[in-house]
Amino acid sequence: MPGVHPAFARDFEYRRHGTLSLLAGIDLLTGKVHALVRDRHRSREFIEFLKLLDAAYPASTAIKLILDNHSAHISKETRAWLDARPTGRFELTFTPKHGSWLNLIEGFFSKFARSVLRHIRVTSKHELKQRIIEGIDDVNRHPVIHTWSYKLAEAA
Repeated sequence: MPGVHPAFARDFEYRRHGTLSLLAGIDLLTGKVHALVRDRHRSREFIEFLKLLDAAYPASTAIKLILDNHSAHISKETRAWLDARPTGRFELTFTPKHGSWLNLIEGFFSKFARSVLRHIRVTSKHELKQRIIEGIDDVNRHPVIHTWSYKLAEAA
């Protein structure tokens, strides 16, 4: 209500409609972002994302993922699904705790949130989902191939 409740970084008409989970990965060879937007990020949503990746690449291609230790990434359900895939199809590497800077997608999430999602107003979760998908489509129209420039010798 105006004049009654102070607001910080939003006006009094602001209404929260909920949150969505963006599951995404960057193809380092093409710069394309593979993304899935869902209400939650559980094992079943993560498996759905893995199926999306599985369908996007030829069966003979190894899909290598760098992941954090989110419970959906290491669950029994996820492990069972991966075990049913051909050997070598998915190779998972997990970043150490507090090592999100090692995962390129975390930087993408940060930039995406600042450039596409900051200060927007939506009327529903559906509109938010559409804006996220449109933002990903825009990124994929002009993909950026990341060149890792950090030298291992500089880390020591």
